[in-house]
Order: sequence, then structure tokens, then C-alpha cells
Amino acid sequence: MGWKPHIRPTLRLAVPVMLARLGALLLVVVDSAMVGQVGGSELAYYGLAGAPQVPLLLVGIGLLLGIVILTAQADGRGEADNCGAVWCVGLVHALFYGVVLAGICQLGEWFLLSTGQSSDLAAGAGSVLIMLGWGLPGMLLYIATIGFLEGLHRPLPGMVAMIVANLLNVGLNWVFIYGHGGFVAMGADGAALATAIVRWFLFVAVLVYVLARIDRHHYGINLTFNGGWALGKRLRRLGYPMALGHGLESGAFSTVVLFAGLLGSAAVSAFTIALNLVAMIFMVALGFGTAASVRVANAAARDDSQQVAAAGWVAAMLALAALSIFAVAFVTFSGFLARLFSVDPLVIAVAAPTIAVAGLALIPDGMQAVLVGGLRGMADVWPATGILLVSFWLVMVPLAYWFGVVRNGGAEALMGAVAAAAVVAASLLACRFYMRSKQAGAKGDPTTALGDTQS
Repeated sequence: MGWKPHIRPTLRLAVPVMLARLGALLLVVVDSAMVGQVGGSELAYYGLAGAPQVPLLLVGIGLLLGIVILTAQADGRGEADNCGAVWCVGLVHALFYGVVLAGICQLGEWFLLSTGQSSDLAAGAGSVLIMLGWGLPGMLLYIATIGFLEGLHRPLPGMVAMIVANLLNVGLNWVFIYGHGGFVAMGADGAALATAIVRWFLFVAVLVYVLARIDRHHYGINLTFNGGWALGKRLRRLGYPMALGHGLESGAFSTVVLFAGLLGSAAVSAFTIALNLVAMIFMVALGFGTAASVRVANAAARDDSQQVAAAGWVAAMLALAALSIFAVAFVTFSGFLARLFSVDPLVIAVAAPTIAVAGLALIPDGMQAVLVGGLRGMADVWPATGILLVSFWLVMVPLAYWFGVVRNGGAEALMGAVAAAAVVAASLLACRFYMRSKQAGAKGDPTTALGDTQS
């Protein structure tokens, strides 16, 4: 099978990607931790604002994931001069999607009221959501650019930009959340403002890198958009199912957050803490998932079915080893982790057991992300979307409502439903990847399904 040659290249790509993705989530985690020092209600506002904002952002990211695949395909076929057109068309799509999503964020308070949240929670979270919305176009433009770079096996610039962005975010939070430096203390709104500014910084940073360090002639980086309409269609053909999959998964998680809101501010704060921690470790899985996408796409473009399978399974096994370490840490240090995010004794008491249960969800949830990445590398995206629908909407949401709300199991039961759904998703996706990787040489070549990157 030749698995050993995949280990180092997979790690070389996955580690910077996971650090960049981890940094993106760390923005939210740091916001939550710093807002939590102000009070439980401010943390509840920030956490509840994530219920609609996170699905919107992930849908936008899903729409742009085809940039990684199309860039990797072109590069794998030796058509580097087509890569720049992928990026340019991706930027246009990113800007359009970002503006639309920012507009939707303006309706946050109305949406939260319509889900049964109290007027106080809806007003506070709605204000936070509006502020976060201003940064969405910048974030999607950043995602489009690092997708181009990752497709070229250049993940380090995105990682470095994210490290600097996190340092900037802490400083801006200190100013806007607490009102230092002569500014008015804004609480959760201040954290959202800082995040919006940082998201635009991220795009500017990686844009400068591309324009200064990437060979424009070699990679065809220009503004002529040759074949751009046909390329845009292929990008959207890949993006729609990925966006739907992201939307289904994140929408289901946000529904569970709304269930926590029905249980009171302590429950929603505790569940937000646990979910932020899970999401942070999930970035490790996404790093391996991106590596699987790129390396599987490269192998599929060369019509090498054995290496398609090897690339996917090596990424999955490496992710399993990493996730197991974090799972043990969650169970062992749940109380300590809870105290990092809140000073409220009631919130800590609810969050600690919820974090312990979250440790059980880490491994299957991460594995499903890696396997989805491998399937994306073969452009096999619609079946994965169906699996996510079944797992998170037909398993997780009903279980969460029944055991968490109806049976009054609280935040701990809600997280148990997350673990159950992740097991179902990982099992089904493993079966799908096994079958499709065996067929990759005959029918799984994404370049056959999608055509050339330009017309």
C-alpha cells in the first residue's frame, strides 16, 4: 500500500493547517474567556450569538473549500499556471458571500426571539452578532487565500498570520471589553468588535504575502479571469454540497445551543465552554482533513488508486493518535478547564461534567472530519452531506432535546447526544471512504468529473 511515505508529507501539511485553524477558533475561545471574567450574562450573550453566526461562517467556508481542491488538482496535473485563476475567482465568490452573510447577521435579535429566547438574551446576543457580521467578508477573503496557498502545499503563511492575529485580538479585547485606554467598556460587544477587526487584518496579511512572495507568472496570477465563468461553476459545484454539509452540521450544533438556552444562562454558558473546547480540538482534525483533501486530490489527479487510499487512511490514523491525547486530558482535567472560562461557581459546577462528556465526543467527531476531507479530495461530496444530515439532525438533535430538555438532563446530556451522533457519522463515513477509495482509479478521479480548471 505504501503508507509510510505519506506520514511526513501529511504532517508537514497538516500541522501548519491545524495551527492556523486552531488560531481561528482560539479567537473565539479567548473572547469567551475574557468576556467570562466580566460576568455570566455577557458570556451568555457571546455564546448565544455564536448559534447563528457559526453556521453562517461555516457555510461560507464550505462554499470556498473547492479552492483547495481545484488548486491541488491543477498543481497535481502539472498545470500550475491555472492555479492563479482559481484564487482570483475564489476571491470574487468570497467577497460576495461575505457581504450577504454580514447582511443576514443584522437580523440576529429577530431570529433569536423567534426561537423562544428571552428578550434580554436576544437583545444582548443580537448586538454581538451585528458586530461579528462586519468581519465576515474579511474572514472569507482570508479563507479563499489560504485555501489557494494550502492547495500549493504552502500552509505556513496562514499559520503565521493567525498567530499574529491572536496576539492582536488579546490586545484589542483588553481595550474594548474592559474599557482600557480611555475607551468605554463594551463587554461582549467589545469582544465582537475586536474579532471583526482581526478578521480583516488576516486577509490583508496573507494578501500581501501572495503578492510579494508567489511567482505570479508561474501560477498565472492576474486579473484577466480567463475561463472564470466556467471555473466559477466548478467551484460552486464543489462548494454547494460542502456548504450544505457545513450548514447541516453547524446548524444542528447551534440548535443544541438553543436547547441549552431554554435551560437557563448557566446551562448555555456551560455548554458554550464545553463546545468551544471541543471545537478547538476539532481544528486538529480539520488540519488532518485538509491534508487528506490535498493529498488525495493530488493522487486522484494522477489516477493512482492505491495512493488515494493510503493518503486518506494515514491522515485518519495520525488524527486518531492526536485526538486520543486530548480526550484523556478533557476527562482528567475537566474542572480545571471549566475554571479557565468562568468565575461563576454555578457555571463551573455545570461545565465540569459537561467537559468530561465532551472528551468522549472528541475522537469520533474528529475522525468524521478527516474522512470527509478524504472524500472531498475525490470530489465525492454529496454522499458525505447525506451522512451528516442523518447523523446530526436525525440522531443528535432529537437525542439532545429528549434527554437534555424533556428529561432535564441539562448540558451534560446535550453533550452526550453530540458524542452519539459523532460515532454514527464516523462509522458511516469510514465505510464510504473505504468503498470509494477502491474505485478511485476507475471512477474517482475528480479531474474527470470536473473537467479542466479553465475553459
